Amino acid sequence: MDYKFLLDIAIILASTKILGLFTKKVNMPQVVGALLAGVILGPACVGVLTETDMIQNMAELGVIVLMFCAGMETDIEELKRSGKASFVIALLGVIVPLVVGGGVAYLFINNGYIDTSDVTSSVFLQSVFIGVILTATSVSITVETLKELGKLKTKSGNAILGAAIIDDILGIIALTIVTSLADTSVNIAVVLFKIVLFFVFCGVVGVIVYYAFKKWCEISGKGMHRHAIIAFVICLVMAFCAEHFFGVADITGAFFAGLIISMTQKDQFIASKFDVLSYLLLSPIFFASIGLKVELPKMGPAIIAFAAVITIVALLTKIIGCGLGAKVCGYKNYQALRIGVGMISRGEVALIVASKGAAVGLMSNNIMGPIIIVVVITTIITPILLKPVFNKEIIPIEGEVSLADNYKKIDEYRTGEKQDN
Repeated sequence: MDYKFLLDIAIILASTKILGLFTKKVNMPQVVGALLAGVILGPACVGVLTETDMIQNMAELGVIVLMFCAGMETDIEELKRSGKASFVIALLGVIVPLVVGGGVAYLFINNGYIDTSDVTSSVFLQSVFIGVILTATSVSITVETLKELGKLKTKSGNAILGAAIIDDILGIIALTIVTSLADTSVNIAVVLFKIVLFFVFCGVVGVIVYYAFKKWCEISGKGMHRHAIIAFVICLVMAFCAEHFFGVADITGAFFAGLIISMTQKDQFIASKFDVLSYLLLSPIFFASIGLKVELPKMGPAIIAFAAVITIVALLTKIIGCGLGAKVCGYKNYQALRIGVGMISRGEVALIVASKGAAVGLMSNNIMGPIIIVVVITTIITPILLKPVFNKEIIPIEGEVSLADNYKKIDEYRTGEKQDN
């Protein structure tokens, strides 16, 4: 048995914490340091670490636990109120990157700036697929940053979570439609039916777990570790079922598992146990693993130019698309900006989509480099931008109030008592 994995974990934990503390010193979220640790130690720089099967599996478990915790910390009532708005935000957050990103890709490919002769699909399909890649959203980075800032339960935070879940569903539909045009074995109707069944499955499981937990809590002691273990089992089973049976991302299943547990009597106790597990081991490995995926190939001037343009498009289209959706639904300007910034990160989701497209001949190997650059930049810049847009204090004070009342309102916003901030 090779015990090198022990050293790899030790290096990851030490480097992510050291760089996390450094980024905190320069007023950036610690998650940025964890991402940089993976980039620096991985193949893109010094090459001390590579992504092994063990690291990949632990990273997957890490993001599952992260989204499970996000589900437990979500304000369900606020999530219900923002349901329609989340759909509009997600819809525009998919349409704008798809149209603009696909259009830019078409200009570069159709004019011969990028050689895509290694794939057989038409230029139009290749371009649309690149637009589909840009529709992806990896909300895990945003969730960790908002937790660090104490802003996950805000109105904007709940809108981001709701929109990200719907974005995932819309992204699956878009990916299925495009790949079905290149691969006749993909059936769109079956995929849509499975997505509907997934939500039915979540509803049934939610009712069963709620009443079973309620009954169990009445006959068992307080703060039992067995409650956390069973909650973890529910999380893993729902994550597995989402991916394996319904074709929905496992993190979506984990998020809904967290929502279900949040309605039980033991949610705070269970959340405290998972926060320790995530902070101590799983989250650092997950964020470092994103950096370990970065391995930039050799690129010519045209590919570099395309990478620069498509990265700018990736940043702006999510801010504009999701921000516009938020404005249409009545959110204020600062809230729309927060939501748009929170949806920027593409993370590992874009890499997964890209790999699926390459497998069915929808994307040239020459485009993988620019996609990796988009993933790296959007992933690192999202937490950097989130901190200033969420920490800017918006204090609406109506009418004439005393100085004491003014300071009281400021304190309420600073301590997070006003959910609008």
